[in-house]
Amino acid sequence: MLPDSRSIDTITMRTELRSGDIGMVIHMHGILYGQESGFDPTFEAYVAGPLAEFVHRGSPRECLWIAERDGRLVGCVAIVAASELTAQLRWFLVDPGARGMGLGKRLLDKAIEFSREHGYQNIILWTVGSLTAAAHLYRAAGFHKVDENPGRMWGVGVVEEKYELLLRTTEDTKHHEEI
Repeated sequence: MLPDSRSIDTITMRTELRSGDIGMVIHMHGILYGQESGFDPTFEAYVAGPLAEFVHRGSPRECLWIAERDGRLVGCVAIVAASELTAQLRWFLVDPGARGMGLGKRLLDKAIEFSREHGYQNIILWTVGSLTAAAHLYRAAGFHKVDENPGRMWGVGVVEEKYELLLRTTEDTKHHEEI
């Protein structure tokens, strides 16, 4: 039996970047956030600058996951180093046609697992209050909102929200097991 095209089984994930990936991540952010949140083109520039820096760094402690269906980008997420011990979750997005089947949770789980494996003690992320489905995923994964700032960005009024997830390090786990 063939998998349903709306099934998570039809989606593949990879971390090796190919030509066109970065442009597609920026494009997808611009289109979806424009349609769903009214963001203007300055949002694409906000995505593009740090994304270019990420690619140029090529750090083994940073990673971008690309989710595809039939060779087309349907989701992404990245972990970048905010500091030696703090990871930042960035560019988390799921195409509307791939929502509701667990892809967002799968991407988030990959990012958290990678952060643990690479010795980060916590993960931070910035989002906007209108992204309630994403906030639900963050809270379900153990993130807690630690800050919020109302303002105007990308041509609209937003409430920026900062979330944080504290990770157990290997030393914490070892100490806990010894007790």
